[in-house]
Amino acid sequence: MAEIKDPENTILMELKGGTVTIELLPDVAPKHVERMKELARAGAYDNVAFHRVIEGFMAQTGDVAHGNMEQDFNLSRAGTGGSDLPDLPAEFSKLPHDRGTLGAARSMNPNSANSQFFINFKDNHFLNGQYTVYGRVVDGMAHVDAITRGEPPAEPDRMVSVKVASDA
Repeated sequence: MAEIKDPENTILMELKGGTVTIELLPDVAPKHVERMKELARAGAYDNVAFHRVIEGFMAQTGDVAHGNMEQDFNLSRAGTGGSDLPDLPAEFSKLPHDRGTLGAARSMNPNSANSQFFINFKDNHFLNGQYTVYGRVVDGMAHVDAITRGEPPAEPDRMVSVKVASDA
């Protein structure tokens, strides 16, 4: 397991294959980091499906309104919602969308990110400057690589649990 340098800004995401350790980047995207921690602490990400997983591109999850596979789950609606909290303003930076980075999912409106995010399977630099990067996988990327593909996957994988490391 990776050494955790800043437990308050580290996410431990439990997938079926094991733990994914994510270093959050509060100096780069403070509002997005705070939102992820707030939703993780509320348990909102637990059991949420990976509803859009594209080979060679990314795995998207985080629809806390429609993606919880334990509460009124409807795969056709997964990916259409967010949280009850207001949308976030874009926090674009010079950080590239490299393999393992977290990007904030959004609609066409750059200021519409809410709870959904994606993890890049490879360097996706065509996204640079268009989507907020606010974290990076520092351990467990093999578990991300193993997520079932599909748009949506017929039998989606889920985030079993998501915790802030300082709370774990």
